[in-house]
Amino acid sequence: MTDDAAQMMRRLGVYSLGFLWQSALRRALRDAGWDVRAGSIGADAIGVWGRRGVAWRGAAMSRRSGKRLVTLEDGFVRSIDPGSGSPIISLIIDDIGIYYDASAPSRLERLILNGGGDVDRAKAGIAKLRTARISKYNHAPDMPDPPKGHILVVDQTQGDASVTWGGASADSFTRMLDAARAKHPGAEIIIKRHPETSSGAKGGYFTADRYDDARIISDAVNPWDLIEGAKAVYTVSSQLGFEALMAGKSVRCFGSPFYAGWGVTEDEMTFDRREAPRTVEQIFAAAYLEYPVYFDPWRGGLSSFETSIDALRTLRTAHRRNLQPTVCSGVRLWKRKYVSAFLQGKDAPVRYEDNAAKAQVLAEQKNARHVVWGASSGSANTRQLEDGFLRSVGLGASLTPPLSLALDDEGIYYDPHHPSRLEHLIARAPVDQSALTCAGSLKHKLIELGLSKYNLCGQPFRRPEHPGVILAVGQVEDDASIRLGASHVKTNLGLLEAIKQAASEAYIIYKPHPDVEAGLRPGAVDAEGLADEVAVNISANDILQVVDEVWTITSLLGFEALIRGVKVITLSAPFYAGWGLTTDRGDIPTRRTARPSLDQLIHATLIDYPMYRDPISGMACEVEVIVERLAAGDGQAGAGGRLLSKAQGLATS
Repeated sequence: MTDDAAQMMRRLGVYSLGFLWQSALRRALRDAGWDVRAGSIGADAIGVWGRRGVAWRGAAMSRRSGKRLVTLEDGFVRSIDPGSGSPIISLIIDDIGIYYDASAPSRLERLILNGGGDVDRAKAGIAKLRTARISKYNHAPDMPDPPKGHILVVDQTQGDASVTWGGASADSFTRMLDAARAKHPGAEIIIKRHPETSSGAKGGYFTADRYDDARIISDAVNPWDLIEGAKAVYTVSSQLGFEALMAGKSVRCFGSPFYAGWGVTEDEMTFDRREAPRTVEQIFAAAYLEYPVYFDPWRGGLSSFETSIDALRTLRTAHRRNLQPTVCSGVRLWKRKYVSAFLQGKDAPVRYEDNAAKAQVLAEQKNARHVVWGASSGSANTRQLEDGFLRSVGLGASLTPPLSLALDDEGIYYDPHHPSRLEHLIARAPVDQSALTCAGSLKHKLIELGLSKYNLCGQPFRRPEHPGVILAVGQVEDDASIRLGASHVKTNLGLLEAIKQAASEAYIIYKPHPDVEAGLRPGAVDAEGLADEVAVNISANDILQVVDEVWTITSLLGFEALIRGVKVITLSAPFYAGWGLTTDRGDIPTRRTARPSLDQLIHATLIDYPMYRDPISGMACEVEVIVERLAAGDGQAGAGGRLLSKAQGLATS
């Protein structure tokens, strides 16, 4: 932060230790322009959290000092877990009141009275939330068989501030359930408990033994599953009531939530200040687009509502993927801490067992998934793990940690004898414009930054003075993609001979694989008489910019060539062959009948298929973050890794 920026920071005096020891909260406030400090001396405002705990002390000091009181609360789309350990996506900073205190005005109430904001953006935002199925907390799984036609009654935690400050009480919940019974006789009534009640952290207002005629759902489930199928929703002051309004449901309120009193709900209470009618879109624009502050969990700094929803989807995908414990086999010692970072869940540890058969038995005993590095013919519970396609700045054989991995529950992408999840993603690639725009943007960014799998630098390369230049891509000859995926050509020598026979007049450049070039893996070949030039210590990106064609057996460089608009000839069946985008001379699986566009192929391969992990924050992330990290050179191997890799190469030579 520059000195000028630091001087612009407002100083927030606090009287709660939570502000000082919660580093994530302090960081979020700093991104929002507030420097947190203890006490009111030198402060521009006094900060309190909500209307509970020691907030009264801050309020008293605000009155005594004459400094403005700033109230903070969680935003309406907060995090994955309810706890303080999850990254904060949004925060409410209100210098007038707080949204759930109906006894006094708040900044949100003023925003709604002023019309809310951009209604068109609000409509798109509501659609985005519903499609993404994002709520305040996002740790709960989807219901396998969501109910339909029910009446949804929403429980809350005892002593919840929105109940107390919304003029409601325990009696409000009793009256709410009685009203639901009376209005909908014979209908199934479902009472949904609050996530913190379900986890046992707090008590609720409804108990199973008191309401035998209602079905109580205590398990953590995605609230959209209960909302979408409901005929009507009853709430005291829960945010879930507003999510029901987004879904077009009728909502009856027995307290004073921020969305009541504007003409979109049936209200049991009266509201003196909320006289002007407002639409759901206007309320949404104020509450979700204008009122909270949003944060980027990876880069830091402020973000937007739309970008934050995308971030939560990414974090939720990783959270759900790692709900089950994992037993890994076939993972080398140096990789294990990196693999654990990708696969370990909050309460789901990762264990390692060298013997695959023992690992499979252990996984069955522990109700865990069995993950094998590389191709495997294990049980239905076996997943196969490999490096991703945007991996690192440096070679895996040099012990450079991976920034992406591919976890496949159907097969593995380089074995064409069996379907893989990547193959299915390509066959069902998205056609909606937003997805294609995202893939197109990624393609242009990769070309602009010159990124590839390993992102190795090299000597400058100039195009030969020849009308037809072919790049022959060398590979590691014992690589799994050769062993499992090669057709009639299985060696680098065979590749060169095939090119020379088919295009004897062309200028042929042979590029050895970087691992072979470094002496770490087998595949060296004498290219004299078959290649006009051997490109040593040349980056993949530089050479792809000057060739007319790329010939390969199964190399990923063929896919990188497609991204850059270069013609690709395959001699086998790499994952990108057989879809109409390459000239194929190998044995292509007959099941590859789809004809995706290049952007669809990119979306399936680089956006949908891999797992990405940010080397800076340590969290699961989007591909765009990895592109930025690779461009900045983050995630390289240390000196110890390079020395160990050289020793490994000498041991295998």
